[in-house]
Amino acid sequence: MNRQEAQGATVRGATVRGARVRGATVRGAASVAVAVLLNLGAAQLHPGEYAPADIAYGSRLYDAQCTTCHGASGDGVGGVDLRSGKFRNAVTDQDLTRVVTTGIPGTGMQAFKFDASEISGIIAFLRNMNAFDRGSVTVGDAARGRAVFDGKGACARCHRIGTQGSRVAPDLSDIGAIRSAGSLPRSLMDPTSQMMPINRPVRAVTRDGKVVNGRRLNEDTYTVQLIDDQERLVSLAKSDLAEFTIATVSPMPSFSSRLTPDEIADVVAYLLSLKGR
Repeated sequence: MNRQEAQGATVRGATVRGARVRGATVRGAASVAVAVLLNLGAAQLHPGEYAPADIAYGSRLYDAQCTTCHGASGDGVGGVDLRSGKFRNAVTDQDLTRVVTTGIPGTGMQAFKFDASEISGIIAFLRNMNAFDRGSVTVGDAARGRAVFDGKGACARCHRIGTQGSRVAPDLSDIGAIRSAGSLPRSLMDPTSQMMPINRPVRAVTRDGKVVNGRRLNEDTYTVQLIDDQERLVSLAKSDLAEFTIATVSPMPSFSSRLTPDEIADVVAYLLSLKGR
């Protein structure tokens, strides 16, 4: 199984509501968890802090990258039981990340070049490996997800991937390397909760009455750059503005009732496959 086949899962989203702000600026394997463990004290588990989608995504990555040495149950290396939650070389998630990404010299634990979303998944899975039930989650299919993205979801009307789609909303070409498996379903079901400050929509009114609606790309003390609703790049001097409003509610619609849970899982699998390379 390759990395592309190790992608996708679904999770229920949380609800976060925003308030409107006016005139403000917002500033091979294997050893993936490995040599991380044994008897020098148990790493504290935080089962409630890891999104089910991240855990499921991590399980797919583990199956693809780690089972050659550790086995499906995490006990393939002598003296190592990844399901125990006891780690020799790590206590915190930051420790686990360091071990996974840098390896351990002199051991079979090699360094893995995982991106941010993959690291989130691997850590979530390792922390929950002893309780994870592979049959309890819905794993998406990237090919079906692309069909939903292009068809029923009509996502390309606003988003761009590679050379295709609109620039009105953020470019998703490398979204799978930036957002975690847990964040992506929430982006689909409750877009406001996952909206990044720099991507918030703005409404600017110049002193001569011209109205510009768009999405912020950059901002400093004196100017703001945005892409307007006609996909044009615009740079505005703040001294020329009579009004500058930053919205904290996403213009993206929720897909919680527009797509089925399986379709959301498929779209998440597709988005996770977009690594910008």
